[in-house]
Amino acid sequence: MSTSVLKPTRLSFQTRGLSVRFYSTRKSEINSDPQKDIIRRYLYPANIRNKATPTGTWRPDVARALQRAIPSVQAHEIIERAWLLHQRHLRKKREAELQRKFECMKQAMQELEEIDSRLFREANKQEDPRARSLAEVEAMKSMSEPEKRAVESRVRGLFPRELRVPADTPPRNGWPFEWRAFPRPLA
Repeated sequence: MSTSVLKPTRLSFQTRGLSVRFYSTRKSEINSDPQKDIIRRYLYPANIRNKATPTGTWRPDVARALQRAIPSVQAHEIIERAWLLHQRHLRKKREAELQRKFECMKQAMQELEEIDSRLFREANKQEDPRARSLAEVEAMKSMSEPEKRAVESRVRGLFPRELRVPADTPPRNGWPFEWRAFPRPLA
């Protein structure tokens, strides 16, 4: 007889301590936080069929209410088709309005090209917002970190972030007269 058959293998000792059904238990059952469970039950109520809840996923009175309001299937289908037709009309109206605006914009760009070709090229120039000119790079070397971040975060052509909202009263600490916006060259 072989001695390897009589000896217990190392594998049998490892698997003996493990639970067989451990894979089927949920992690929430193992390490359950009661506060998370309360929030989960409130946000995702169970599908209980014995009471109607406005936040639940099932309401027993919906079928009766629909049957009372719309007695026939044909009437329900007609109402659904009318609603889809109404949505289609709204969609077509929106698309027509967008098309009209696009045509006006195209016409304005054509007129700008006829009037001043330099302004037309400047308006249609593709620009990398991350690109910095040599003057900006040199000026940023002498700036503090918050100023550098302000310059890097500013995208050309957008509303300046550091511009304050108009208010009825002046600020408590006064106006920062020494502050100047960083001028970005056009080219």
